[in-house]
Order: sequence, then C-alpha cells, then structure tokens
Amino acid sequence: MVDRFQVDEEGFFGEFGGAFIPEMLYPNISELRDNYKQIIESSEFIEEYQKLLRDYVGRPSPLYHAKRLSARYGFEVYLKREDLNHTGSHKVNNVIGQALLAKRLRKKRIIAETGAGQHGVATATICALLDIPCTVFMGAVDVDRQAPNVNKMKMLGATVVPVTSGSKTLKDATNEALREWIAHPVDTYYLIGSVVGPHPFPDMVARFQSIISEEIRNQLKHAIGREEPDVVLACIGGGSNAMGAFYHYLTSNSVRLVGVEAGGKGVETSFSAATTALGTKGVLHGSMTMVMQTDDGQVVEPHSISAGLDYPGIGPQHAHLHMMRRVEYVNVTDEEAVEAAFRLTSHEGIIPALESAHACAYLEKLNASPNSVVVVNLSGDGEKDMRTYLRHFQSDAV
Repeated sequence: MVDRFQVDEEGFFGEFGGAFIPEMLYPNISELRDNYKQIIESSEFIEEYQKLLRDYVGRPSPLYHAKRLSARYGFEVYLKREDLNHTGSHKVNNVIGQALLAKRLRKKRIIAETGAGQHGVATATICALLDIPCTVFMGAVDVDRQAPNVNKMKMLGATVVPVTSGSKTLKDATNEALREWIAHPVDTYYLIGSVVGPHPFPDMVARFQSIISEEIRNQLKHAIGREEPDVVLACIGGGSNAMGAFYHYLTSNSVRLVGVEAGGKGVETSFSAATTALGTKGVLHGSMTMVMQTDDGQVVEPHSISAGLDYPGIGPQHAHLHMMRRVEYVNVTDEEAVEAAFRLTSHEGIIPALESAHACAYLEKLNASPNSVVVVNLSGDGEKDMRTYLRHFQSDAV
C-alpha cells in the first residue's frame, strides 16, 4: 500500500513537489535522484551514519518531562531536546547524512545556505570533520543578527558569503546557493538545510530528520508505556525539524500534529512569514509548493524576528499535509515567541532558539484535554539569539 503522505515515484507529494529547475541543474538532480536511496539504505552508509549520530552528535537527544510547564498548562509537556545536539540544533542530523552522501558521490566541495546560522554551523562542522572545503551563503541581515554563528563558521574553516540582494535573508541566500551550484555543477554538492528544493531533497532531508520521531516513540514507550503522544508541536520555516518530529506519526490518526509558523507582526499586517495562512500554490526554489506571492507570482518578502523562520514558503510535503488536513498549521507573533522564550527559561532553565520559542508559544493556545501528553520539538538552543533577547529584556526594563 502506497503511503499517501510520502513522495511518489515522480517526486511529488500529491500536487506538490517535483523538480522545476534550470536545464544546467538536471545532471546534478538526476545523479542525486538515481543514487540517493541506494546509498542511504546501504548497510555501510547506515552504520557510518548511526555511529556519527551516536558518538559525535550525542544521540539520542533527551526527551525531558517539563514538570513546571506541565503544571502551568494542565497537561503533560515533554521537550525533545534537539538543542543539546552537537552544534546546537536538529540541523546536524541532516547535514551528516548529506555530507556522507556527497562523499560517496565523490564531490570535492560543499555549499550551503543558512538563515539563523544553525545549518551553516552544522555544515561547516561536518566539512571540517571530513576535510571538505565549505562555502555558506547567508543573507547580510542574518550575518548581522546571527553574528555568533558566523564566527563559529569562520573558525570551523568555512567561507561565509554575505548575500546583499532582495531582503538579504534566507530566501536570498538560497537563491545564491542555487546560482553557485549552476556555475559549478560537476565537483560541488549543494547541501540543502530544509525539506525544500527540487526532488529528491525534500524526501531525503525528511528521511534524515525522521530520527527525531523514531527516538520519541522509543522514549515515550519507556516513559509512559506507549509510543504515541496525544499532540506533537513543532515550529515551521521550511519545515525540517517539524517533518522529523511528525514523520513516524503521519499514519497514526490518534496523534494530533501541529506546525507553528512565524506570524511576525500579525497575519493581518504585511510583516509575516505564515505561509499556510497567506500563501498560494506556486514554484519556489525548484519545487511546487505553497508560497507567499502576489497575484502575478512575485514572491512577497517575509518577516519574522526569527532568522530561521524568515522564509516565504514551506516544504512541498508540508503543503501536501496542509491540503490533506493531516497537520494543523497555526501561527504566533514575534512578541508571543519572545514571551514564550522567557517563560521556558524562567520555568525550566532552558533558553530556546527563537525558532523553537514559536512552538513553545502555542502551548498558551493549545486546546488539549487534562493530562494529555504533548511533545514539543525543541529544535535549537538560544545562544545565537541572545542579542535579540537582551534587547527585549532591556526595553522592558526602561
């Protein structure tokens, strides 16, 4: 039986997905499409990948019972601590997988895009480990607001290229990375950071991130005697951490899946990144998906206080899950996310990334029955966002 939530042989999730790419990229995409499953499903690859996840990343990441938050909300809150991974986020799960794939494809150089810098840091880290030259494209606005991660990438030996076109954020960094790949199609591997882009990237990234929900199932079995929670919450920009948290629960109808997008200053304003609320069907970065765009197809510039969610689209699998009504897509504002970050810090002593804070913010609005088990995927740590948090804290003190 074909899983209606997964990719088909043509690279589509229902009506979304595919590979809408320039002719010069067809050899690269064809090479990936024709080889990725065989490589990543081989016993040799799986052994090396799982060894690095265990010994280098520190997996499994803990599933932490947040007792004070649970008391506040009247249901049981568990935090999947992806923030404790080496490099500080879920991004490393995918990066290690793709880097090992690039190595087997005999690529000599890796390029990547990054918004909040977590994917860039993870990519620079694995490239240092594997001794592969690395170039990371990052919007100039994000270079400024995510300076700690920029410094880490440079220390790790990566070349960081500030992108000054467009809104100078994640969308524009992705554009530049794709242009670079077109210019160097033979020896370069483009290591995409989310479940976006042309097939097979969305499927491949989801597979690597599925380790998150695989571990949640095992950890819940030990903690509460069953593998399935009542609700899984995760933030969504492109959507890789959410897809990882949802992956093994997609066909479990008893598990409620909630994706939290960046509402920015409000979906009623022109400063938002809530694609499912504001977007329509269109092509973005090589795939058919949901995009924030004008009536004539021009991409609308997104806004979010979070660099990692500042993206005008979602992955095609998320677009499909939205259309199928399998996942509930909601949004919270910048202000609500910052308040949630301070709330998590004061209640549990955990400073989350601004991206993760969006998922935590929805706990305030979640309609869940008493004693329900709610898992929040805490996708990253808040070190990179301290300047934003301190600015907010100082403004409150004035």
